[in-house]
Order: sequence, then structure tokens, then C-alpha cells
Amino acid sequence: MNKAELVDAVQAAAELGSRSEAERAVNALTEVVVAAVARDDKVSLPGFGSWSRTQRAARTGRNPRTGEPVDIPASKGVKFSAGAGFKKAVNG
Repeated sequence: MNKAELVDAVQAAAELGSRSEAERAVNALTEVVVAAVARDDKVSLPGFGSWSRTQRAARTGRNPRTGEPVDIPASKGVKFSAGAGFKKAVNG
């Protein structure tokens, strides 16, 4: 499902009058989640899942072509953990 299909599904599920309302809702949700995780807050939707920020330490990798060592700087990532309701729906 791409974003356009998601917007259409949200419009139908929430019985919104216009597609633009659904698109604003989808955009608002993603903006709020991104902003919260960026400031190291955990976002949790019970039954669906939670997003949190992770920290990756600096490390040494290898260039696959030459085999030479490459320094990989520390970075932050995002982790999504599916909630129990989500897992149950996926597993039947």
C-alpha cells in the first residue's frame, strides 16, 4: 500500500467527507511521530505498536570491493515494535 492508497483507506474507514481531510490526517500523524522520535520520545499506540529512537555506536566496516577497513560513524536509527493486537492480526 502506498501513501495514496493509505489516504483513500483512511478516508473510507473514518468516513471523512473529502480526500484532503484524510491526507491532512495522515500527514499530521507522520509529522507528529517523526518529531517525537527525533527528540527521543517513545510513541506508543496500544494494540498497534511503538516507535523509539535507537543509537548505533561507531564501528569499523569493510569495503566489499577492496576489503579495506572503513570507519562508520555513530548514528541514530528508528525501531518499530509491533503491538500484541497487530501481531495477532498478522498471525491469524
